[in-house]
Amino acid sequence: MTGARVSYDETANAAYVYLTEPRARVTSARVYPCDPVDVDGMINLDFDEQGSLIGIEVLSASSKLPEYLLQSAERLDADGA
Repeated sequence: MTGARVSYDETANAAYVYLTEPRARVTSARVYPCDPVDVDGMINLDFDEQGSLIGIEVLSASSKLPEYLLQSAERLDADGA
């Protein structure tokens, strides 16, 4: 199984899960915001021009995603490893 690329900004407490080929340069054409009250967070789904899901942004990531995933993520904040 191939692992997905994940980036994490601890300062913003936001993570992004990329669902594209690692070297692909795909841009988001449409964002579908999901603001579920029951989950106490915000999740944005990014789609390309063809309507394919290309990524998932997770806000309040430290309470929504497993610790191991955030620890192994590419760090985007100034304090990143």
